Amino acid sequence: MSEHSLSGRHVAVTGGSGALGQVVVARLIAAGAICHVPTHRRETAPASTADRLLITAGVDLTDEAAVQGFYATIPQLWASVHLAGGFAMAPLAETDRAEFLRLFEMNTLTALLCCRAAARAMGETGQGGRIVNVAARPALEPRSGAKMVAYATSKAAVAALTQALANELKGERILVNAIAPSTLDTPANRAAMPKADPSKWLSPAAAAEAILQLVLPENMEISGAILPLYARA
Repeated sequence: MSEHSLSGRHVAVTGGSGALGQVVVARLIAAGAICHVPTHRRETAPASTADRLLITAGVDLTDEAAVQGFYATIPQLWASVHLAGGFAMAPLAETDRAEFLRLFEMNTLTALLCCRAAARAMGETGQGGRIVNVAARPALEPRSGAKMVAYATSKAAVAALTQALANELKGERILVNAIAPSTLDTPANRAAMPKADPSKWLSPAAAAEAILQLVLPENMEISGAILPLYARA
């Protein structure tokens, strides 16, 4: 792989300002990409990467028009990486309609709307492209989703969306894949689980490297894959 094989290619990264997102964006920029990051907050790109990190403030990823408007600003879109989402730990008895729909909006709906807008933008270029979603271990192993049923179900839907779209878009040379991480080693997770052993968790750097391999032009055939990233968990 050429270290700059993404040179000049435009890549959208939702959730790009989060703990994982910042690592993914940095890795993509190191490979030469120009990253477009939507966010609710108004942020300023670091001076060293300002020309290749373009942040669009005030984008609600559950709003169809806002998502379409964001993607319409990206020239010659090559790849779209969908890291935005949410997590909630709650048993079934404490999961009401509102909570179930909230997780579906944050995880499944945002992925669907971004996939739709990205596929449209890539179709306009005629050059194909790459889409990467984020499922989760419970999406592949539903029994591990006990006491987080809304989250597990919403991420299983992301996995199904990924595989269905991979087949739908194969004629347009748009490859659609997803990663399915176990617990990520982030400051938030360390604070939430102080008694856990973070050495068994997935590092954001490892997840970023897997995402990079899926968006590279050198990936010419992998599509419809849900890649387990479980580290030592």
